[in-house]
Amino acid sequence: MANTAEVTETAVLNALKQVYDPDLNQDIVTLGFVKNLRICGGAVGFDIELTTPACPMKERLKREANDAVKALPGVDAVTIAMTARTRSRTVTRDDALRGVKNIVAIASGKGGVGKSTATVNIALALAATGARVGILDADVYGPSIPGMLGTTERPSADAGGLAVPPVARGIKVMSVGVLVDPDEATVWRGPIASHILQQFLSGVAWGELDYLLLDLPPGTGDVQLTLTQSVPLNGAVIVTTPQDVALRIARKGLRMFQKLSVPVLGIIENMAGFVCPKCQTVHDIFRKGGGERTARELAVPFLGSIPLDPRMVEGGDSGEPLVVLAPESAGAKAFEAVARNLAAQLSISNTAEQTRRPRELHLHDQTPPRIVWEDGAVTVYDHRVLRLACPCAACQDEMTGQRTVQEADVPPDIKVLDAVPVGRYGLNLVFNDRHATGIYSFDLLRELGELAEPQQR
Repeated sequence: MANTAEVTETAVLNALKQVYDPDLNQDIVTLGFVKNLRICGGAVGFDIELTTPACPMKERLKREANDAVKALPGVDAVTIAMTARTRSRTVTRDDALRGVKNIVAIASGKGGVGKSTATVNIALALAATGARVGILDADVYGPSIPGMLGTTERPSADAGGLAVPPVARGIKVMSVGVLVDPDEATVWRGPIASHILQQFLSGVAWGELDYLLLDLPPGTGDVQLTLTQSVPLNGAVIVTTPQDVALRIARKGLRMFQKLSVPVLGIIENMAGFVCPKCQTVHDIFRKGGGERTARELAVPFLGSIPLDPRMVEGGDSGEPLVVLAPESAGAKAFEAVARNLAAQLSISNTAEQTRRPRELHLHDQTPPRIVWEDGAVTVYDHRVLRLACPCAACQDEMTGQRTVQEADVPPDIKVLDAVPVGRYGLNLVFNDRHATGIYSFDLLRELGELAEPQQR
């Protein structure tokens, strides 16, 4: 007998509410993933629009959605198109990177852990999923990204005078390595290096990108601080090796990002075992599991382990990274898994952060000053309270946290003249007493503000 039960949109959506994204911990209907629902008799079709083309749960979600709808009375056929729209970061004013949806710093506490190799292979793994990817080689003293991607092409200029980055293997690249002779030493002091990196960000036509990876130099110096405060980073990844000495230094890099309120998306353990080229046996020459243990201790995600493969060196020298040179190798598969995990953590972080970021800033153009947050909350402020709470070193002892600015030091007519976004985590407030050195984190601003009454919103 023919199945004559009527299929309704409500029934289909209710069925799909049983399908959960385990990373975002919500059903796909509430998350807004279900698009273009179509019903024609017993045939049901719809799209599932994920937050990243590299979603590791893609096939699982498709299978569960198909099974949930297929079980409805009256449904004879289900057609599902899996699509993706990478979630975008909040765009700040005068943002030269407005076409870039996610900016991720790839960092390490020390050199020699394979950070640049990881950056290149992760970028290629993300691009293989259909994502648009770029790499900014922020290691101005030892640029290696162009060589690893096999390019010597110099940037051109567009009609507006912005540098157009060369494209290597589908990846947009900007590096000192494509601007200077390979044998030329870049002997620059910290401020000059920082200025060059700011030019790479504001003077480059990056265009539309899903991911821009910043390959940072090792350590926690001027370059790292400049980029963290100049760029609205979506998060940072720490690359380490399993040895205790590398892990101890990696913790310092991780703590730097946490102090600057940059989400740590996870730890990658590189050189986790050596793959013998003859028998393919993995030998743990640098111990094993240190990166995963450190991630667990510091309560950050573990993105995966990468074995050391001799072809990695060969690929880096020849301009053919491992995921291109040996795509079926254990190392290439490990990079692909890390890329998927990174994309998932970005989606989780972006979703969670939406409620903690400002949607509208009215600290200098409304009375009383106010901020409208992404979760709909509105906080109002007193100018004096903001000035007295300034967290800069001139107003607060850096060692003890004790306030050094007194009420008598603040003029009665104090006003906020401007609020300048700093990175992804706060605002630099400029007052009419010429004080302009305080960086107020969003968490501090939520704490200092008073929740507006409903009629004030």
